[in-house]
Amino acid sequence: MAQSKPEKINVLFVCMGNICRSPTADAVFRHHVRNAGLEQLIHIDSAGTHAYHIGHPPDRRSQQAALKRGYSMQGLRARKVEQEDFTLFHYILAMDRYNLELLQQECPPQHAGRLSLFLQYSSHWHTHQEVPDPYYGGSHGFERVLDLVESASQGLLQHLINTQQLAGKKYR
Repeated sequence: MAQSKPEKINVLFVCMGNICRSPTADAVFRHHVRNAGLEQLIHIDSAGTHAYHIGHPPDRRSQQAALKRGYSMQGLRARKVEQEDFTLFHYILAMDRYNLELLQQECPPQHAGRLSLFLQYSSHWHTHQEVPDPYYGGSHGFERVLDLVESASQGLLQHLINTQQLAGKKYR
């Protein structure tokens, strides 16, 4: 009897324009998932609540900061959250409360449990519950985003391994 292939766990990161925070989370989490050998089990994407930058690559400053730490955003393009995302994605993780509220307004009630703040998975949750938008600030803002996203990505991956019984290489 053939074993059925497990369904992929779908994770969507959401910020406002999908050019700074959510693509950073996408790239960092993708890196950790790949290093754990779980890329066949976890589907990752990012989107924005607004349609400001559809089709554009991530902000140049986000890309540069990420590359310095070994994360690639190559191939990522901004898109807006679509209604189907609420059905497709098991985890829809907002970078801040404002975008979480926008998602809650659009989300069908039966999928409301899929929405949360990304930093709830971070070891910094007690001091930081939102990923700040670095768009109008200097390079230090992009570094701070990476610090928070790295912590939350590790926590999210550990959560998925524990709750979904995933056999990760270095997280078990």
